[in-house]
Amino acid sequence: MAKSQFVDFKAVKAAITMEQVLDHYGILDKFKRGTDSLSGPCPIHGGSNPTQFRVSISKNIWNCFSECKHGGNVLDFIAKMEDVSIHAAALKAIEWFNLDPQAMSAEGDKDETDEPEAKAPAAVSPKLAAKKPAQPVETGAPNAPLKFRLDKLEREHPYLIQERGLTLETIIDFGLGFCSKGMMADRIAIPIHNVKGEVVAYAGRFPGEPAEDTPKYKLPQGFRKSQELFNIDRAIREPADKPWVIVEGFFDAIKLHQNSYRKVVALMGSTMSAAQEELIRQHSNSQSQVIVMLDENEAGQAGRDDIACRLSKHCFVRVHMFDKPDMEPEHLSAEDVQQLLGGVQ
Repeated sequence: MAKSQFVDFKAVKAAITMEQVLDHYGILDKFKRGTDSLSGPCPIHGGSNPTQFRVSISKNIWNCFSECKHGGNVLDFIAKMEDVSIHAAALKAIEWFNLDPQAMSAEGDKDETDEPEAKAPAAVSPKLAAKKPAQPVETGAPNAPLKFRLDKLEREHPYLIQERGLTLETIIDFGLGFCSKGMMADRIAIPIHNVKGEVVAYAGRFPGEPAEDTPKYKLPQGFRKSQELFNIDRAIREPADKPWVIVEGFFDAIKLHQNSYRKVVALMGSTMSAAQEELIRQHSNSQSQVIVMLDENEAGQAGRDDIACRLSKHCFVRVHMFDKPDMEPEHLSAEDVQQLLGGVQ
């Protein structure tokens, strides 16, 4: 394959696995296998901790939780190991694994997962061609307001203050706390409000990294998260000319709110349902602005393109692309938020 040709990075990533790459480097036997994971010392910075580097087999991605503090896909890993560009890493993968060069070529179409150059939000055309992820389907009646409240929650829990970096004021404001009994026992309870400000559900976050057979989040049976936008009851009270910011997770929205940007809503996932799109449409107009700020990973990249295409029919949409893999809005400091969003109008 001529180096001047563009490479279909998506095709290369789909053709090889992290297991194959680790085996190519002769280090697969150093990794402990879980149900859907591999864990071992980080080969990038030469670590020795047997749990600092983890691979998700099903997602075909990796993360170093030690010195590197980076993660990504198979090409990102090869690029780090070889100290080369993503393009050069793809060429090496094609050679190492005897992939068909023609099938891996893109003939002038640069893959959208290549590292973006722009750090600031980029304008999105209504005609943007997006990879559309599966849409959540809304069925049944709206989520009914709860007739109870979880009380006696432990507000000053170390997970919220130390691990998530929340202030006690924010914790109380959002009604968060560790639940010791009931349906959310041994989890951080997160109230979810509808647009009227009524509590319709509690999400339960396991405080820390759970065992492989334990989900991080627990939602009540029958609750349809695709019909709600987390924090919308607060966001609609912000000035009409202030841009909306759309993020994925609860703590993304909570941290932006704590860092003084309050017109933010969370999808509770990386895809936007038709009901969530309608909520944005009802509370915006053709002059409104929306900034889509999803996690910097493959799911977030696919989700943000789809969201931008759909919302651009109703208002002006911009996509924010982080300059580091796996960066999330929650990771932004107060200074970062001020720089990125403080002057946005």
